[in-house]
Amino acid sequence: MPVESLPLRDIHLPEAVSWWPPAPGWWLLLVLAGVAIAAVLILIRLRQRKRLKRAALAELETIRGQYQQTHDTTELVRSLSALMRRASISFQQRRDTASLTGERWLRHLDATAVRKNFEQGTGRVLATAPYQPDSRLATVDSDALLSLCEDWLRAQPPRGANQ
Repeated sequence: MPVESLPLRDIHLPEAVSWWPPAPGWWLLLVLAGVAIAAVLILIRLRQRKRLKRAALAELETIRGQYQQTHDTTELVRSLSALMRRASISFQQRRDTASLTGERWLRHLDATAVRKNFEQGTGRVLATAPYQPDSRLATVDSDALLSLCEDWLRAQPPRGANQ
């Protein structure tokens, strides 16, 4: 039996699949990866912020303990002044707080506090403590000052909230 040739065409392969544009699933994966990375970065910053607050409160407790042992009001006020300055620089932007002194420093503390008792109350001593003679610091209400500083430290919002 003779083989007849059939009227067939040559095989044509389809064009190669292009890598661009990606399928919608790849776009979704890219967006989800971006959201996941952003969430991780935010959580890391919040965790650092909480660690910062815990460290400041732990230092406050150390200062309180030293005061209860020595009853040295001068050292208490100077230590609290330094702690509040460092904490403020850490919690707020450095350029906004590092150069503040005197009344501007107290206004800043009141502006970032729940209890507004720095400029006109117990906390006023923090602006002048490093420059006062020891005899003038002996009359400070240490319990009220410690409480005011603790309230201020606890009231500080996450760093990202004010930047």
